[in-house]
Amino acid sequence: MAGVGKLLKQAQKMQKQMQVIQEELAEKVIEVSSGGGAIQIAVTGQGEFKSVKIDPEFLKEDAEFIEVTVLSAIQEAAQKAKDTSESAMGSVSSGMGGFPGLI
Repeated sequence: MAGVGKLLKQAQKMQKQMQVIQEELAEKVIEVSSGGGAIQIAVTGQGEFKSVKIDPEFLKEDAEFIEVTVLSAIQEAAQKAKDTSESAMGSVSSGMGGFPGLI
């Protein structure tokens, strides 16, 4: 029975660590640029997009080129946010030796 108590304490500790990490991810802003800096996107570590900035000169480009460049920047920002989150959460879940991939 002592093993269950230890496991519960470990789970509670993990839960607190995850809460702290979630708060940190919400505050962390990841910035991505595309098109030589013409498109700038900011996203939090939780994947919440904060801003999109487009250089007015870039709007003179072909519409399809603009669309592709914006989409590329959005995808890169989303991937970086996901990678950041997974990395942060992985540090907590690695502490649960008996439960790989739990988080």
